[in-house]
Formats: sequence, structure tokens, C-alpha cells
Amino acid sequence: MSSQKSHVQGLGFSSNHLFSPLELVDRFPRSDEAASTVQEARKTIKNILHGDDDRVMIITGPCSIHDEEAALDYARRLIELRNRLSEKIFVVMRVYFEKPRTTLGWKGMVYDPHLNGSFDIEEGLRRARTFLSDITKLGVLSATEFVDPITPQYIADFVSWAAIGARTAESQTHRQMASGLSMAVGIKNGTGGSVQLAVDAIVAVNSKHAFLGVDFQGTASIVMTSGNPYAHLVLRGGANGPNFDKESVEDSIKKLNASSVNDRIIIDCSHANCQKKFELEPKVFNEVLSQRLSGNKKIVGVMLESNLNSGKQDLDEKNPSSLQYGVSITDPCLGWEETEDILLDAFRKLS
Repeated sequence: MSSQKSHVQGLGFSSNHLFSPLELVDRFPRSDEAASTVQEARKTIKNILHGDDDRVMIITGPCSIHDEEAALDYARRLIELRNRLSEKIFVVMRVYFEKPRTTLGWKGMVYDPHLNGSFDIEEGLRRARTFLSDITKLGVLSATEFVDPITPQYIADFVSWAAIGARTAESQTHRQMASGLSMAVGIKNGTGGSVQLAVDAIVAVNSKHAFLGVDFQGTASIVMTSGNPYAHLVLRGGANGPNFDKESVEDSIKKLNASSVNDRIIIDCSHANCQKKFELEPKVFNEVLSQRLSGNKKIVGVMLESNLNSGKQDLDEKNPSSLQYGVSITDPCLGWEETEDILLDAFRKLS
């Protein structure tokens, strides 16, 4: 799996040969047990989205994965907690390897696994797939955001739930990609706050498409999809403020119904909904849970940004070894103790 450098004349960029998805999958195969774990999780999530499973889905984990040791530590804690909550809550771990940036910044493990601007993407893909395999062996279920439309070919077989983010929900490329994914896909409202943008995306994702892409051998191909009927809305707030309140949720449901798409909603307690202040995530979480307990069964899930330790830290590419253990290098996160407390409290209330 060696890289070959080439230069594309006249286009102003150089390119390196990348191993095919098939080569990576052959080197790090998914076991039959892992396949069964993922398939069962995908089925459960689809049942939750269709109202056939009454549990609340909670997607919790680091804003981004940058240190596999710390993330495995989180995963081990989460599987123990998940087993305690399983009667009322279906827990999935947030495992994000790609980070869309408004301007510039670290773009995630897939692109820069060494945290130093070296962009060793082959190593990033290897490490991402290895980490997914490791936590799936533990029984932990994975949720991720797909940013590059080629990435799913390398890791999607380990993913139980996928997201299309606020920055890419209006992108035709990402809508087409999502229409061919095998798992349920949450579409976030736009960074400006537009819910209609996400509703339009759901309509598109539900439909069949043909577009340019790569096949499992890494060959440029015409990709044909049949549509993904499990696309749904994720409310994350926007430039105009939060949108987790009762009125915003009811308005979003009306928009979904007007377009005849799935009207069940997941609410993201971070990002603009908590004004990027991690300390406010529990307040948002409890308000959303109150709506659910008051009878709004259209709210089927909640997202949290959570890590071993709270807050965030800046990445110094010249000295990545100086980073604190278990602290986010992208968005600020809740610490583990706070996360555990609010999930246990939610279980008691739902019981």
C-alpha cells in the first residue's frame, strides 16, 4: 500500500496515489460478529425513527477523535453505562474523523493523524478504520459525519448512524452521497439556522441519484443510488440563535410534514444550541427531555459533545505531544462525570 507521487500538468496541484477501499478493507476486515453488531444497530435506529422502538437515542462522544487511547478510554466507560441504560436509552458513540472548517483549522484524523500538518491521509484512514474495529469489538456503536464523499468507501461498514453537517447540508454532492448510504442519516439545519434547507436536503436524500465517484477498487465510476428513506432532521441552532425550544421544534415538524418526509427529529445540544458553551449542554438536554416527557414523541434523539475532561485546548502543530489527555482540540465538550450524571438522570426520568 505504497504511495506514488504524480503531478497533474496545468492544474496547479500535485497528487499522490491512494490505496483503494478494497485494499484497506482486505487489510483490516470486518469480522462476522462486528457485521452483526452494526447491522443490528442500524435496524434499531431505523425502528426508532419510525416509532417502532420507543427508546430515546443518545449520540454522545468527543467533538472529534484525535487520540485513540483517550477515545478508547471513553468507549470503555460508555459501553458500561450503555448497558445500564439500555431499557430506555439507546446509546451511540460520536466518532468523528472529519471536521468541516468555516475557514481553516485541523480537519480531523483522516486528513492529519499526526496533528502536525503533514497530511498523512493513508495513515489517517488506516487509523480511523482500526479504531472503529476496536470499539466495535467492545460492542460500542459508532456515529460519524461524512465530509469527503469518498471516505465512506473506506470506513462506512463500521458506522451505525451518519450525519451530514450544517456546512454541507445544502451541497448536492453530499445529498447524493447520503442517498446511497446504508445507514440512517441525520441532516443538520444550516449554519444560518435554516431548517427548510435541511428539509430540502431530506427530500433529495430520499431520492435516487447518479453521480461521479469511485468504486471499491478506487476506480473513477458512475455511482447509482436508489435513495435513502431514513434521512431525518437534526436541529443544532444557527446564527440567529438556538432552535431546541418547543416552538422551534413544532415549526420544524410542520416543515417536515409539508414536504412529506420523516418528521422525527434529533436535537443537538451543542453548537449554536448551547452557544458553544459546553456548560449549557445539560440545560439544553433537560429542556429537550422535558418536551419528550411532555408527550412530543417526534423528538427521538439527542446529541452531546462529551469527552473525558471538559473544555477544549488549542493544537500546537509544532508540539502536539504537549496536549492534555482527554481534552478536545476542536469544540469544547462536557466532561465524563457530567455526561454520566445527566444520562443517569434521564434514565430515571424516562423510567
